[in-house]
Formats: sequence, C-alpha cells, structure tokens
Amino acid sequence: MSLHDVSERFELKRPTPPHAAIRPVDAAALILVDRSARTPRLLLGRRNPSLRFMPGKFVFPGGRLDPQDRQMSVFGMLDEVSERRLMERVTRPSPGRARALALCAIRELCEETGLLLGIDEAGAPERAPAGWEAFTEAAIYPNLEELTFVARAVTPPGLPRRFDTRFFMADASNIAHRLEGVVGDACELVETAWLTIAQAKKAEVPQITRAIIEEIEARLGSGNKPWLPVPYYFARGGRMYRDTIA
Repeated sequence: MSLHDVSERFELKRPTPPHAAIRPVDAAALILVDRSARTPRLLLGRRNPSLRFMPGKFVFPGGRLDPQDRQMSVFGMLDEVSERRLMERVTRPSPGRARALALCAIRELCEETGLLLGIDEAGAPERAPAGWEAFTEAAIYPNLEELTFVARAVTPPGLPRRFDTRFFMADASNIAHRLEGVVGDACELVETAWLTIAQAKKAEVPQITRAIIEEIEARLGSGNKPWLPVPYYFARGGRMYRDTIA
C-alpha cells in the first residue's frame, strides 16, 4: 500500500445541496496508445457540448458496465496480473467480473469511436448479445490478451453520477476494424484526436483524466512493465487520495 493525499491536485466541489449517497457503478475505459512513431500518442475524444456530464471535455472512451458484457464471446484471456488486481478491493470479486470489465472497455471504444479492438482471423463470434452486433457483422473477436489493467478511479461522493472506473491500456496496432459515422456533431463524441502526452495534458480534460495521463506517461517511461503497480484514486472525508494496487 502506498496511500497519498493528493487533494491539492483536485477541486472537490460538492453540488448544493449535495446529492444523496449514490453508490458508484462499475465502469471501464480504454487507453489506446499509438507507438508507431518515436513519440507515443493517446486517443482521446471530445464529448458533445450538449451533454450534461462533462460537456466538451476530452476523455478516454469508456462507460458503465452492461450485463451483456458478461455474455460476449472472446479470444484469449486477461493476463493473470491484471485479473488478480481487478479482483482486489471489491465486493464479490470473480474472474467473470474482471473479464466483463475488460470487455466493457472494448465495447465502449467501439460505441464511441467506431474502432473495434480484436482479431479478424477466427471468423464471427459464436454469440453476440445486445450491444455487440458490430463485432459479429465485422467478424471480429474481442481480444482480451492485448489489454492491461493500468489504473482505477472512483468518482467522489455527493455527485449525481458516480463511477468506479477501471482503465485498460492497449496498443493501437490491435485495431481490427473501423466503423464510419460514429463520431460527429450528433454523437456522444464530436471528434477524436491522437495526442502526444504533452498535448493531452494541455487539452481540456477533467482533472482525473489529466492524472491518468500522467500515470500513463510514467508507466511508458518505465518500460510498461507488467509488475508496475496500478494507481487507485478515491475520495474520503472530503479529500482525494492516491493508493496503489500491487
């Protein structure tokens, strides 16, 4: 454990009046890294300014866990370290829940950007529940082997929406298919951008997104070794803390 008070980096403002105690829901986000050039770039999307939640902000593609994510056929398995860490500090941990969170990140990437992460060498998935039809139509199996669990963050209490988000990282070379018309003025994301880490830190991003960008910068700078700890951000008693999951 490596617990640090990082409140000075975050503005913890509760709405007036604060909302009733809301339990955070499971969510996942995917950090795509393009390392084809000397300087790595990250994929971020700008949320539609008309949305009530984080309008106009640049974020990593992601969203809440759906029950159908447990039912999707996959290629490969999560690495053992990521699976173990995903089952720590949660109620009723299970490999199935860890797997579903990774699949949630892949599905949300597809829904928000039109990018399908997986393999196209095994035919169409055997079964595809609601929300996963694009993978069947494109004959793409989501590939869990290419994902690494790299960060976790819980929305502070008192807010109208709370998420317990697990961030996964994958290489952009694993994009197997692209859908058109997913990003635009009438969509959740009005644009996507491949940004260097320096550019991403200067973009209009939420505070927690900037913190995760800095964590990815440190991780890549340390060689992205699988044994590097996973940062875990959460609020308690009106203060923000950073812990690690080893």
